[in-house]
Amino acid sequence: MNRITKKLQEDKKLLSIYFTAGYPEPEDTVQIIQDLEKSGIDFIEIGLPFSDPLADGPTIQESSTKALKAGMTTNRLFQQLEGIRDSVEIPLIIMGYFNPILQFGVERFCQKCEESGIDGLIIPDLPVDVYNEEYRAIFEAHGLQNIFLITPQTSEERIRFIDSVSDGFIYMVSTASVTGSTKGFSEGTKDYFKRIDSMNLKNPQVVGFGIGDNQTFKQATHYAKGAIIGSAFIKYINKTGTGKIAEFVKGIRNV
Repeated sequence: MNRITKKLQEDKKLLSIYFTAGYPEPEDTVQIIQDLEKSGIDFIEIGLPFSDPLADGPTIQESSTKALKAGMTTNRLFQQLEGIRDSVEIPLIIMGYFNPILQFGVERFCQKCEESGIDGLIIPDLPVDVYNEEYRAIFEAHGLQNIFLITPQTSEERIRFIDSVSDGFIYMVSTASVTGSTKGFSEGTKDYFKRIDSMNLKNPQVVGFGIGDNQTFKQATHYAKGAIIGSAFIKYINKTGTGKIAEFVKGIRNV
């Protein structure tokens, strides 16, 4: 069973952290993954740096730019991930844009993911139709779940199609804005959470964008299985360094 599927079956609200590979320093990737697991995170999204991350706000954009300038590449990430499964058990997901994956070679990229113990991919700019027709067989052959995003503007027909071709969770973007641009959730956003919950989709939903503290984590997971934090975590390590990750997680979970 895929580690993501297994994790989603646990009777708890899940917390995922996104961070940019190779940031703040090029060799920080593995240590951050290990520290996040020790802090009680349920799964991790490893950001593959890209020069034009359309869905990301300034915090994640800046981290990507610095990582790229410091020499982070797709090859280097896979080199860093060699042997990661000797020390880490929780699900690992690579989140990145399709251009670097296409340049690397989709089949080769998926093969390297499988060899590294990666469980899934989130590729915001890969349309579900294209994935389903051209790449689904490749992803599945390498044991990779592809996670699709929905927004408040996504039609019910589209959501149900995404649900039909998904086998992990659906990434429920809380806002049409970029990452890190919102604080708290409006009544309209809460209505959106309720609406998706009432659709009774076969795949659980995990909320991303706009979550950065215990209050927003609770709001996001009231109707969803879990929540993802990215910009707030990167801001935190910008301020404190990477040595106090457990304190950040405790603050989110309020323990």
